[in-house]
Amino acid sequence: MTLSSRPKIELHLHLEGAAPPAFIRGLAQEKRIDISKIFDDRGNYRFADFGDFLRVYEAATSVLTTPRDYARLVTAVLEQSAAHGVVYCETFLSPDFCGGRDLGAWREYLHAMTEAAAAAETAEGIVLRGIVTPIRHFGPEKARQTAFCAAETAGAFIVGLGIGGDEMSGHPKDFAWGFDMAREAGLHLTAHAGEWGGPQSVQDVLDHLKVTRIGHGVRAIEDLALVDRLAEKGIVLEVCPGSNIALGVYPSWRDHPIEKLRERGVKVTVSTDDPPFFHTTMTHEYDRLAETFGWEEEIFTEVEQTALAAAFCDEPTRKAIAKKLEQP
Repeated sequence: MTLSSRPKIELHLHLEGAAPPAFIRGLAQEKRIDISKIFDDRGNYRFADFGDFLRVYEAATSVLTTPRDYARLVTAVLEQSAAHGVVYCETFLSPDFCGGRDLGAWREYLHAMTEAAAAAETAEGIVLRGIVTPIRHFGPEKARQTAFCAAETAGAFIVGLGIGGDEMSGHPKDFAWGFDMAREAGLHLTAHAGEWGGPQSVQDVLDHLKVTRIGHGVRAIEDLALVDRLAEKGIVLEVCPGSNIALGVYPSWRDHPIEKLRERGVKVTVSTDDPPFFHTTMTHEYDRLAETFGWEEEIFTEVEQTALAAAFCDEPTRKAIAKKLEQP
């Protein structure tokens, strides 16, 4: 089995961030919206640093204005993921972009995305689940509204609550109310941390948001006591090496700490984050991990089983995905 055809699980994917540039350009042309400045001469997304990445991300998202747009986006993203062997994916969804945090509008967007995901499951064999994600730099009050949308639509498709955006904006305790509400609604919890905020940001989301998974989390390596805490508590990291390198968190694959974290007992998984922005795919991530750290069958299987156990889906879905991982 080649790494490209190997069945994979991806737990950290931003839906809008996974939009192929050609899809966004085409939609912008249909609506006569000029966002040409966010693309380079080759038609790829263009940004200078993390702050500029957030600006470009939101500009690209601005052309997604209807439930039908999001249904088409789900189809495009899942076709792309399935082509690289992904059999199960959890994607971050933001009512901030899907209906302006209005519950009625959010339900319409959600219905459209759920139908598109079901069609892709039939056509491509890939299963999608959603994690509702407040945008941290939009502030705590808007995050409460987003968390309310999550709690009211928790179920088979909406399985978790996370938080993304600028890690340096606000403090995790400012968002605890929404996480408490989501937990009471039966949702699982994750949070972006340990990318730009350093190891303290990881400690803060553990202490104040009580998450079981952390998006990125890699800078925990700078505090070995924290690394041991992650290992002892079984906290799962949604690691996105290509993203970290593209944004300059680490200068090269060799400098990335995923293998050091794994060797010290931390549960790590592999994801792409915002793949077209960072010129990556799940196949590319696997290839580079094999080349850089010598990962072989045993380690990839370990990481995939970690992702399977950490997935926020229900048990029948988990069992079905387990069977797909066993396929030769």
